[in-house]
Amino acid sequence: MADVDLYLDPVCPFSWVTARWLRDAAQSTQTPVVLRQMSLAVLNEGQDADDAKQQRMMERSTRLGRLFAAAVDERGPDAFEGLYDSVGRRIHVRGDELDTDAIREALAENGLEERLAEALDDSGFDDAVRRAHQASQEALGDEAGSPIIAVGGRAFSGPVLTRAPNGRDGVRLLEAVLTMAAVPEFAALQRPHQGPPTIDA
Repeated sequence: MADVDLYLDPVCPFSWVTARWLRDAAQSTQTPVVLRQMSLAVLNEGQDADDAKQQRMMERSTRLGRLFAAAVDERGPDAFEGLYDSVGRRIHVRGDELDTDAIREALAENGLEERLAEALDDSGFDDAVRRAHQASQEALGDEAGSPIIAVGGRAFSGPVLTRAPNGRDGVRLLEAVLTMAAVPEFAALQRPHQGPPTIDA
């Protein structure tokens, strides 16, 4: 069975939903999945934010990108997934603002040094964030936002979900994605934007 990589920015709510679906369905089908970092802040560099909300999101992407880069530098690629769960739950489920204390708690939950919270404001990690983001774009062969899914080395933008499907529906969706990725002629499938995702607790 093909390995699946999911590239995502921790600030993206759509990616949170996709990651929830993918890991649940992958566990049921014993499909190997790895979560990897990308950066919406790097993707949107040099562009003016449409509004204050988007500007705050890009600022958060920059700071959290540094945090995740520091965690991976400290503990290796496996550090990403656990920290993503802890930080993502606070951002996307609870709607927390993520102050320094909350970041330290998330780090501690994953056996990471609380001092890594200092990376939030350390631009020395920006190059590592850029490299992680560039890997996501190279996997796709184009520019795209979060998430990007790669199956056996063949990548697609998305999937974008408005809610994580459960049980058999989630497994069927994963099977469909794996099937599409196995067809060399398949290029894209898309429908109009459906609004923000519904995130279940």
